[in-house]
Amino acid sequence: MINLYDILESANGQLFGEPGPHLFADFCFEARRAAEGQLFVAFRGERGDRGESHSAIQEAVSRGAAGILCTRPPEVDTEGLSIILVKDVQSALIKWSRYILKKNGTTVIGVAGSSGKSVTIEAIRHVLATRYSVIKTIGDYEGRLNLAYTLSKLTPDHQFVVLEMNATQPGEMIDMVTAAEPSVGVVTHIGYAYAERFDTLERLAQENALLVDNLPEGGYAILNYDDDRVREMALRSKARALTVGVESFGADFTAFNVLMDTARTGFDLRVDENRYVGRWTQLLGKHQLYSVLCALAVGSAFEIPINDALRAITEIAPLPGRMNPLRGINGSLLIDASYDADPQSTLSALDWLRAVTDREYRAVFVLGDMDNLGALSQRGHRIVGQRASEFVDLFVAEGREAAIAGRAALDQGMDSRQVCITHGIIDTVSSLKEDRSLTEEDVVLIKGGPSARMELLTRALLANPEDTAQLPRADRLSDGDILLRPIRPSWVEIDLDALAGNVRGIKRVIGDEVTLMAVVKADAYGHGAIAVARTALNNGAEFLAVASVNEAIDLRDAGIEAPILVMSYTPPQAIRQAVRQNITVTLYDLELAAAYDRIAREVGGRLRAHVKIDTGMGRLGILHDQSIGFFRSLMGFNHIDVEGIYTHFSTADEDPFYVAEQNKVFKGVLAPLRAGGFNFKYVHAANSAGTLLSKAYHYNAVRVGLAMYGLSPSERVPVPSHFKPVLTWKSVIAQVKTLPPGHPIGYGNTYKTESEERIAIVPVGYADGFRRAPENWGEVIVHGKRAPIRGRVSMEKTVISVQHIPNVAVGDEVVLIGQQGDTAITADDVAKRLGTINYEVVTGILGRVPRR
Repeated sequence: MINLYDILESANGQLFGEPGPHLFADFCFEARRAAEGQLFVAFRGERGDRGESHSAIQEAVSRGAAGILCTRPPEVDTEGLSIILVKDVQSALIKWSRYILKKNGTTVIGVAGSSGKSVTIEAIRHVLATRYSVIKTIGDYEGRLNLAYTLSKLTPDHQFVVLEMNATQPGEMIDMVTAAEPSVGVVTHIGYAYAERFDTLERLAQENALLVDNLPEGGYAILNYDDDRVREMALRSKARALTVGVESFGADFTAFNVLMDTARTGFDLRVDENRYVGRWTQLLGKHQLYSVLCALAVGSAFEIPINDALRAITEIAPLPGRMNPLRGINGSLLIDASYDADPQSTLSALDWLRAVTDREYRAVFVLGDMDNLGALSQRGHRIVGQRASEFVDLFVAEGREAAIAGRAALDQGMDSRQVCITHGIIDTVSSLKEDRSLTEEDVVLIKGGPSARMELLTRALLANPEDTAQLPRADRLSDGDILLRPIRPSWVEIDLDALAGNVRGIKRVIGDEVTLMAVVKADAYGHGAIAVARTALNNGAEFLAVASVNEAIDLRDAGIEAPILVMSYTPPQAIRQAVRQNITVTLYDLELAAAYDRIAREVGGRLRAHVKIDTGMGRLGILHDQSIGFFRSLMGFNHIDVEGIYTHFSTADEDPFYVAEQNKVFKGVLAPLRAGGFNFKYVHAANSAGTLLSKAYHYNAVRVGLAMYGLSPSERVPVPSHFKPVLTWKSVIAQVKTLPPGHPIGYGNTYKTESEERIAIVPVGYADGFRRAPENWGEVIVHGKRAPIRGRVSMEKTVISVQHIPNVAVGDEVVLIGQQGDTAITADDVAKRLGTINYEVVTGILGRVPRR
């Protein structure tokens, strides 16, 4: 419980108004997770629910929060609430934590390191609980927040508290050490975790070493002997050092003769000159023995007999998301390691998978993006992919970063049939359930960082839905996670599951006999070409279409091997790359074709090509009445393989009669060519509109772009009702203020308030593709309501009126394209406002706006 007056005294807080409740069940840091009797902590300057926005406070109160800890009086009804004002809420939590520990006189054990902390904490709790009353870290918050949240559950009966001291940024460890004053410090290992927030691994090691530096003389430092950076910490501590190691010499506690299977890990133990043979734990993997050994070392420091401690560790069940075995579909065994991932912990998990699948089982490895690796991300993912290539039977890589690992496995010689790269859970599930059905012979290791949300995949593969309770973040499985927003204040969200559904819908329209060419030019219409291409290919597309060889090479560099057609002009200097990378080009000019043939001969390869016929659009293409002569001339080129012929409809979205005329002309070209002995693997004419308009235009291939993204070619030719828009564009509120009457807004003072008007600043502008002139967007959505734009759009700022929208605050979400509540702004809506087409709207969102 949290006492109101403990916070007031420890944090020098002040009451705002009359106090309400004096006791609170615990802290709450996110309004959407607030519960009855909690003290809601409002963080100023953060986004979303963790921002000190009045809407967040109001939501927390509506969910039952009994008090608010904040830096300024909230603009909500505070009757019956305890409002505590402090200078800084983070500092207040640290001060309260220190106060409450001193008040209770509890012995503190701090656990730090890059990974393995949670399992180590659980193991220590089990060992100490054989003799003492122990509480351990509760919750899944980072750093200082977890410290305060755990201590809200502390009672005078607790003799020990085992705390996770997870330094996620420089300066955080000293705050936690100062507050907790641990007498025992445990450091598991130093790896890549949170590398993006530290300059070097040495700097990360120094941050964690602060735990050891500040231990008292009578304390203990429990250190991983096998990690050089951790072992060296013993030299700088006043406390007594106890070291742990696995299959190594020199440590105080050593596990050796390690045996691994799918149910437990066996080992022999050496402590000084004593040996303990045939010991075991339910924890899976040699790497988890470090947690066991740390717990045994802590137990010895507090006079717990070694045999009692060894019995205790047999009772430790795997934690959710930390190598937790679960029953999967079709008798498969799922190893859920989805809580977190860095290269070292992932390699250790792969070592276990290799050991247990050597003969009897098939090794299946599913990897999501590993978080917070910074500049080490590419290297870290490649290392994991290379290790997987050595033994894994099926490797599924889900996500932009994980794709690097998938490509690394292919580069190491892994068969392409064994590697599947996806960008959404639906595709990943499909690859495991349908394409490569799991059986009782499969052991499936599922690993990824928190942002990858790989527990969603585990849930989809569970044999027993009740096992969902054993997944990490089980209470958040349906959350839209505000905390995972990009750092930039404007971002695009790409719903790849919607894309997958749209692609499957297109395949139902055209049937299995017609090849679907997914058009991913212009970075997939602004949606992200690589992720879109893979998703489309995983859901029925067989061919890709782009605008240039450069775009095609980007796809090849990402490991995409499907056929790719360049639909526009290809300069001769790009033909070498086209031949080497097996890229198909478009032919429409004999002189260019001759140059292409000569270069292909010089390269020593063959160039694939489709010939484009101009049937009435007047753009690229050979005129239809010149086509027979053109094809006869092509017969003299020995290094060009013409595998396709196509045309393009100019009015499929608005004038069906002209489309029919173009189609008649195209058929008039095909008939004499076929009669003359020319055969084509691919014949295609239909774009999205043509595909939706009539099966008569399908031939044996169609080129679909716009419809794939859930956008209609026109009102006359809409996409099917079950298609979903794939792209949503969002930003946040940066400032809210009330302007007096007659106050100008923006460059040129083109708008002046007629009366007092409450406005908000949105950090997005024409440098992001948010149009300034001749017309702007007109409005955005805030709190499910339309908010009109005021004044001119600036390079990176836009002003909107929120006079009619209550409780708008800094950090609130703003939708530029997409839906919020029952209100939507579509790309078509924007196009009508701007006097253009939806194609231009989505492709106009500039690359500096991050996609996720």
